[in-house]
This record gives sequence, structure tokens and C-alpha cells, in this order.
Amino acid sequence: MKNKIGIVITDGVGYRNYILSDFLEVVVENYDNVVVFSGISIEQYPTCFLNLEVVELPIFVEGRKTWFYRKIKELAHLFLHKEKAYGVRDTLSFSYPNGNSPRAILTKIAFQISKRFHSEKNILNYEKLQFNSFKSDKIYKKYSEILKLHAPNHLFFTHQRPPFLAPLLSAAIDLSITTTTFIFSWDNLASKGRMLGTFNNYLVWSELMKKELLEFYPNTNKEKIKIVGTPQFEPYVLDKYTISKETFFSKFNLSSFKKIICYSCADSSIGKNDEIHIRAVLNFIKNRDDLQLLVRTSPADDGSRFENLKNEFPQIKWNFPKWFLSREGHAETWSQRLPSEEDVKDLKAILMYADVNINMLSTMSLDFMLFDKPVINTVFGNKDNGLYNDQRFLNYLHFKYVVDSNAVSVAKNEDELNCFLNEAITQPNLRTKERKKIIDLEIGAPIKGTSNRIVKALKELV
Repeated sequence: MKNKIGIVITDGVGYRNYILSDFLEVVVENYDNVVVFSGISIEQYPTCFLNLEVVELPIFVEGRKTWFYRKIKELAHLFLHKEKAYGVRDTLSFSYPNGNSPRAILTKIAFQISKRFHSEKNILNYEKLQFNSFKSDKIYKKYSEILKLHAPNHLFFTHQRPPFLAPLLSAAIDLSITTTTFIFSWDNLASKGRMLGTFNNYLVWSELMKKELLEFYPNTNKEKIKIVGTPQFEPYVLDKYTISKETFFSKFNLSSFKKIICYSCADSSIGKNDEIHIRAVLNFIKNRDDLQLLVRTSPADDGSRFENLKNEFPQIKWNFPKWFLSREGHAETWSQRLPSEEDVKDLKAILMYADVNINMLSTMSLDFMLFDKPVINTVFGNKDNGLYNDQRFLNYLHFKYVVDSNAVSVAKNEDELNCFLNEAITQPNLRTKERKKIIDLEIGAPIKGTSNRIVKALKELV
């Protein structure tokens, strides 16, 4: 039997992590045949590997019955674990609908069912109902045909959550294909809903994430979990994405005589205080000729919400991530936005050459700490001051570790921001030891060689 693996890539971040890293080169060297089952356009993939085939997956749109069983499953998971983590309780609180549309009424019914019946056994039964509900759907049948035709020995899901992949996982289970998934982000286990289904094996970032996986998914066999780090940072150690300091400064019209403060925006759904934070930074630097501000917007946004700020303060330098829409008509449009190689180079250059980072509790904190740069997390809003309550995210388990480590400073108002900016500029190495400790805790493995570790783990988990 040929050694053949299927790789499921569903979105732009997955594309960045597994196609723009070294992963593809490593996996084609270690398998006779590799099939990428893609949720994005196949035109985006390299064509230079003789043993690589890319198959574009047809789009699955949930029917009402499938959606309803999935919703009960996800809510039951949150009710079961709500006492374990603030992030689970917070997700549960904003999931309850206000209106009385047909969808809202069904959601309220799902709340009532899952609030009463939410044992692990209940959750698995809801999943069985969910999976059975689409067995007659033409897309499930198409996925089964695709898997039979390409016959992978092993199917690797690079993201554990997208619900539109449930029929593909179900088809693989029905065909007795070994399934493995990667836990996509550092906050997914302690604040998000249920995974799309039950897999044979799991790849995690760190020992910490392994512990969380066993806590929130108690039926998981610990022998089927491998610690591999995460590929999202691997481009930072690849020479092909490095540009010179002179090129970077020229491209963004930066002064080589001034230090760079980089403000990294959140996406528009939670970055509602971004403009307030940016104005506070501008107040700090307005009477100084040794500092400059570079703002990087979220790849999930087009940056249009900052148009007024851009016109009012022409001195701000802007990095609008070069991501592009690769596929129309998808149920999850955001998933079809892909990064360009140019954007990876731009981001790596910002990490290399900026002096301080400011963000609202995002993974960008880890990105900058990997380059031993001071990080300030701005959370000006609380439940009493009329701003968007971003301070509540400080209670999320994944970020509580960061705050408690003292690796970052947390500014809850403009005065605190000014204090921490002075600290970061005058004593950039003050928290170096703490930054290294939290990187070791959260990521758990060296950045270099991540793709090799993932492929090695996949080969061991047959």
C-alpha cells in the first residue's frame, strides 16, 4: 500500500501556516503521495511537486437540522465547562440571542436543551445526530466519493473548528481513514465552542495545551496527542522572508533616526477601541522627535474604518496587510482571504525592526516576544466607563498566563500607557527573561524545525 496522506486546508491562515512555511516541502519528501483537500482556490498552490495533487472541496452549507444539532452540541460543551474558564462563560453569555427571528428562537431552544443536558455523553449523542443529519446531503456523498477516489491512509485537518468540514470528517470516519487535527490557536480550547468532531489524533502547541485538551475533552487518549509547536511562526526563521532594514524603512517611509512604535489592530469585531488607543500613542509622541508610529491593521479588515484617522494624522505610517479574496460564494467569506508572500515579508520586517509593540491582547504579543521586543497590551474599556469592555479579555485563561508572567505590561488608561512606553523605550531588555519563559510555556517547541516535527508526528500517528 502506498504511503499517502491527505491535508485539509480551509482558510488563509492555514494557507500561511502550511503553504508559506516549509511544511509542504517536508511532507512531499516523506510521503509517496500527498493530496491537499482545499477549501480555497487550487490556483493558489505551487505546481512544482510531482507527487502533490490539489483537490478543491465543494462548499458545504448547513441545513437547518444540521445547524440545530451542532448548536446544541457547542452550547452543551460550554455549559459543561463554564466553571473551568472565564472565556467559556463569556462566550456562553454573548451567544444568547436578543431577537425573535426563527434562527434566534431555535437558538433559545438549543440553550434550554443544552443547559439541562450537557454531559460528555450528551455531547457525543448530539454530534451523532448532527452527523446523521447530513448523510443524505449531496456534499457528504461528494466528499465520500472524493476520499474513495484519492484513498489517503491518513487525513490531517489543519484546523479543528470549521463546522463546514464536519461532513468531510464524517466521511473519513465512515471509510475508516485515520484522522488527525491540529489545535489551531492558543485560545481555542479554553474559550471556544466544541471542535467540529472527534478525531483519532491531536497535534498541540505545548504541554500546557495538551493539559487543556485533556481537561476540556476528557475522552481523549493522551497517547494520541503530540506536542509539535505551531507553524504560524515558522516563516520568521526562513531567510526567504527577510528584507533589509533599509528596504523596510524606505517602503514605509520611516525615519532611520527614530524608534518605531508599532500598534497592531484587532479585527473590527473586538478592536472597537483601536482608534482610542492609537490617539493615546499619538499624544505620547507628539512632542518628541525620536519616535514614530506604524499601524498594522488586521488582515480580517480592509482598513476603511481608519480613514478619518488617516486623514487627520498624516504622520502615521500604515501597513495594510496584503491579503486577497481567493474564492467567491463561500459560507465563510473571511476564510477565503489569503496572505501574499509580500505580506509575510512585511510582517517579519516589522517584528525585526520595530522597537515596541502595542496591541489588544492578540497573538501579536507572542510574535513580538519571539523577537524579544517589549509588548504593551492596551485595554482601556471596562463595564463602567462606556468604552467597549476589552478588559474582560484579561480574564481569559490563555492570556491570564501571559499577564501573570509579567512578560508584557497592561495599560488600562492613557497614564499607564505613557508609563509603560517610557519603560519600553528606555529599558527594552527589562522583561527579556519573562518573555522567554512565556514563549516556552505557550509555544512549547523551537520555531525552527516545526514542519519537520509535524510531519514526524503524522507518520508516527498512523
